[in-house]
Amino acid sequence: MDNLQNSGSYAFGNSAGAGLDLASQRNRVLRNTYWLLALALIPMGLGGLLGVQLSFGFLRSSPILGVLGMMAVLYGLMFAIQANRNSGVGAALLLLFSGVLGVVLGPLLQFALHLSNGGTLIAYAAGGTAVVFFSMAAIGTSTKRDLTGLGKFLTIGAIVLMVAVLANIFLQMPILSLVISSLFILFSALVIMWELNNVVTGGETNYISATLALVVQIFNLFSSLLHILIALAGGSRD
Repeated sequence: MDNLQNSGSYAFGNSAGAGLDLASQRNRVLRNTYWLLALALIPMGLGGLLGVQLSFGFLRSSPILGVLGMMAVLYGLMFAIQANRNSGVGAALLLLFSGVLGVVLGPLLQFALHLSNGGTLIAYAAGGTAVVFFSMAAIGTSTKRDLTGLGKFLTIGAIVLMVAVLANIFLQMPILSLVISSLFILFSALVIMWELNNVVTGGETNYISATLALVVQIFNLFSSLLHILIALAGGSRD
C-alpha cells in the first residue's frame, strides 16, 4: 500500500513539475518575443527616417514593377528569417527586415509630411497602432477561449487580401485601396491576438517566428491607419 501511495505521489510530483516547466517555457517565449519586438521597432523607426530622405524615383517611373520588386525583397527576407529561426542569424535578419519595412514606409511618410497636418496624422497613426496592439495583446494573452480555429480563417483572409492588393496594383482604384486598408486593420488586429494566444498556449514555441508575425502586423496597422487618415482628414499640400 505504501509503495502504491509513494508511486502516486511521485507521479503527481512529476506531472506538477512538468506543468511548471511548460508554463515557464511559454512565459520565456512570450518574454523573448516582446523583447525582440521592442528591439525590432528601432531599425523600423530608423528605416522610416531614411525612407523620408530617399527619392524613390523608380516608383514614379515604374510603379508596378517597383511595388512588385519591394514585395519580392520583403518576402525573400521573410523566407530567410523562417529558415534561420532557430539561430542568431534569424534574429539578425529580422532586424534587417524591420529596417527595410521602415524604408518601405518612406513614400507614404513623404506624402503625409507634405500635408499641412501630416505630422499630426503620423502621430495619430502611431498612437492608434499602439492602442490596437496593446488591446489585442491583452486579449490574446488572457482569454480562456481556444483560438486555434481562427488560424484557418486568417489564412483565407491573408489570401483574399493579397489577391486584392495585387489586383489594385493594376486597377489603382482609391475606393478599393481604402477598403483594403480597412480590412488590413481588422486582419492585423486579429493576427496579433491569435499569435500571442498561440504563444501562451504553446502553439508557437519560437520567439523569432512570433516576432516576425507581430512586426508585419504592426507595419500593416500603421500604414493602413495612416493611409485612411490621409484620405479622410488630410489637410492641404504644402
